[in-house]
Amino acid sequence: MPVIDVHTHMLGQEWLNLLREHGAPKYEVKDTKAGQETVFMHGSPFMTLLPEMLDFDLRIKNMDKAGVDLAVVSLTCPSAYWGGEEISAQAASIMNGVMMEQQDRYPDRLRWFATLPWQYADRAVAELDKAVKAGAAGVFVTANIDERSLTAEEFKPIWDAIDRYALPVLVHPTAPQGAKQMEMDEYGLIPPIGFMFDTTLAISRMIFDGFLDRYQRLSIIASHGGGALPYLAGRLDRCHECIPACSENISEPPSHYLRKIYYDTVVYEQGALDLCIEVAGGPDRVMYGSDYPHNIGDMAGCLARVNNLDSQTASRIKGTTAERLFGL
Repeated sequence: MPVIDVHTHMLGQEWLNLLREHGAPKYEVKDTKAGQETVFMHGSPFMTLLPEMLDFDLRIKNMDKAGVDLAVVSLTCPSAYWGGEEISAQAASIMNGVMMEQQDRYPDRLRWFATLPWQYADRAVAELDKAVKAGAAGVFVTANIDERSLTAEEFKPIWDAIDRYALPVLVHPTAPQGAKQMEMDEYGLIPPIGFMFDTTLAISRMIFDGFLDRYQRLSIIASHGGGALPYLAGRLDRCHECIPACSENISEPPSHYLRKIYYDTVVYEQGALDLCIEVAGGPDRVMYGSDYPHNIGDMAGCLARVNNLDSQTASRIKGTTAERLFGL
């Protein structure tokens, strides 16, 4: 059974150059006090840039070392949500071109999620059509688009198009809405806390909005084991039962929808993985992910926790579920 990594990232040098030139005022690329080249957001360190992010040959070597057979690669935040319409569209096109070229170089080892300029629906749909023709296996989106919720009406044409293609969508966190007001720049709170909050809020909105009833052909993958969703499943159900606003658009309890989405294994405790599998309804909704090559990514460790499970469960999570979802 092949091991398939569904949450793993790469950048492109041209994309990074474009961010350097056009990311301001929200984003800039510079060194931290410790000398690490980093993407800053609103003047605070946001994403550490590592050499592995640009080196696909090294990626393949590290996959071999960890025992990973195939990776479904995506860009990471801040994706292409900066610089205005033309720059955003260019950034998305650049990254999709990089992914396509690398899949051609390593056809047995790589697949990819498309990057879209989500702020501009017409351009995003056009880029989606182009990416699907080029072989994209799914779509990458951050859990909010420059502080706009994914369920906002302006994104409906994009979701409609993704649903027509019946594609998997990796919902990946970025700085959550209101991060500045919550002072999440302090202590570097965005990666450990903000990211989990961002995914949790985005998927919860989708559930309570009725989004998952409207879009039944696309498949949502909730990053980092669903954020805090597994831990909050019972609370979501209780609120659906007791608070009218939480049942206004859905008749089924939220836990029903938590068994309809997918999760990755980018958690760092065995108990957290066990809980995620339980809330998901079993291993047919959970897939191996590593978050490589971020500085907190852990290709070998995430795989080791999967291998600690019983062999049948581990086999599904390592590859069977991803093969089915992506048609591999």
